[in-house]
Amino acid sequence: MKNDTATNPKHSEPLIVSVSGLRGIVGEALTNDVAAAYACSFIETLPAGPVVIGRDGRESGPALKEAIANAIVANGRDVLDCDIASTPTVGVAIVEKNAAGGIQISASHNPAPYNGLKLFSSEGRVLPAVAGDAVRLRFEALRRAPPKIQKESAHGNVRAIESTLPHLHKVLAIVDVDSIRKVKPKVWIDCGHGAGSRLARPLLEALGCEVTVVGEPADGQFEHEPEPTADNLIDWLPQIPAAGADIGFFQDPDADRLAIASHTGDYLGEELTLALAADAVLMKSPGPVVINCSTSQLTVHLAQRHGAPCTLSAVGEANVVDEMLKRNAVLGGEGNGGVIDPRVGLVRDSFVAMALILERMAEGGTLTPLTNLIKDFPPLTIKKTKIVLPSGWSKQDVGNSFQRVADAFPEANVSRLDGVRIEFTDGWLLARASNTEPIVRIIAEAADEQQALSVIEHASKALLDQS
Repeated sequence: MKNDTATNPKHSEPLIVSVSGLRGIVGEALTNDVAAAYACSFIETLPAGPVVIGRDGRESGPALKEAIANAIVANGRDVLDCDIASTPTVGVAIVEKNAAGGIQISASHNPAPYNGLKLFSSEGRVLPAVAGDAVRLRFEALRRAPPKIQKESAHGNVRAIESTLPHLHKVLAIVDVDSIRKVKPKVWIDCGHGAGSRLARPLLEALGCEVTVVGEPADGQFEHEPEPTADNLIDWLPQIPAAGADIGFFQDPDADRLAIASHTGDYLGEELTLALAADAVLMKSPGPVVINCSTSQLTVHLAQRHGAPCTLSAVGEANVVDEMLKRNAVLGGEGNGGVIDPRVGLVRDSFVAMALILERMAEGGTLTPLTNLIKDFPPLTIKKTKIVLPSGWSKQDVGNSFQRVADAFPEANVSRLDGVRIEFTDGWLLARASNTEPIVRIIAEAADEQQALSVIEHASKALLDQS
C-alpha cells in the first residue's frame, strides 16, 4: 500500500545545505548540476586519493551518481563506486580502501521526491562541523561561477567495488555469533525498499536467524513514510506476530537508523535501540559512552549500572563522533535509532544495532524476549513539540528566549551545550533552534507523560513571553 503523502511533498522548497551535506527535491532545488558542483566543492577540501560513492534505492539515484562521478573524475580523481549501499557501508569502504573521503547519495528518511548528499572524511565518518562549513562556503562560491575542469589527460577513472562483505565481516566480529546461532532467533525486518536490503538478510542469516524480509527490493518504492516512527508503521506492526517472529526491525532508506518492535508487534521505538545496544556492549566491555543531549537518559542510567561514564554531546552525528574520539568511547549514538560502534566504523549503523540487540537477547544461552529485557528499565517518557518563531525574530531574540526558559526553572541545572538544556532530578528539557527553519524544537523527558507535557507547556510559554 503506497502512502500518497510519502510521494507528494510541498513544491518549490529550497535546497537545504548544512555542515553534513545537502538535500532537496530532485529536479527542483536539487539538479544534476547542483550535485556536481557540490561534489567539486567537497573534493577540493580532501587530501589526495580516490573518493567512494554510494546511493540508496531512490529512482533519482543513478542520474545523480553519474553526474557526481563525472565531476569527480573530470577533476583528476578516481571514483570507487559502491552503487546501492547503506550509509555505514560507505563509511566502512572509505577506510578499507584508504580513500580520501566519500559521498553517500541519500535523503535518509525524507520522502521519495527528495535526495541528498552526505559527506565523509577519510576516517569514514561524517564531516566535522568545521570541514563541512568549509565545503558549504566553497559551494556557495562555485554556484556563482562554473567549476574548473582539468585537462582530459588528468581524468580519473570509475571502478566498481564490492563493499557489502567487508562490512558484514566487521559486524560479525563484534558479537558472539555462536551464542546467537544457538538460540535461533526469528527475525522480521522491513528494509523499507532502501539500501539496507543489501546486507540485512546476509547478516541475519549469518547470525543463524530465521528471517522474514519485507521491503526488500532497493528500488525506492516506499510503501509507507520512510521514517520508521510508530504512526508510519501501524499497518506493518501486526505482521511481526503473524510471522511468529521474536523481534521486529525497521530500517530507514539509508540504513543508518533502526527502530524495533516486540514479538507482540508493539512499537518500542528508536530510543530503546541505543539503550539495548549500549547494554550489550557494556556487559562485556564497560567503557565511556557518548549520546547527544536530546537522547533519552535511559542510556545514562544503563551506563551507570555498568559503572561506565556517559557523556552528552551537542545534537548531530558529527558532534557525537567528535566526543567519542575525545573520550575514547566504546559506543555512541543518538535517540533516533543511530548506534555508532567504533570497532566497525564511526557512522550510525543499523546492522551493528541489530547484531548487538540479538546478542543481548541471547545472553545466558536462552532467548529472552525484548519485553523481559526492558521491564526493569527506568520508566521514562519523551514528548516533543516545535514552536514557530514570530516573524522577524533575530538570533538575539532567540537567545533571549532561551534565557527566559532557563529563568522559568530556577531550581534546575542549566546547560548551554546546545540551545538550552534544563536538568531536573527526574528528567530534563531541551529547547534548540533549527538550523534550517524559523522554529525552536522542545523536547522533554520525565517519569510520566503528564509531567513531560507540563514541563513543555511551561517552557513554551516562557519562550514566547516578551512582556
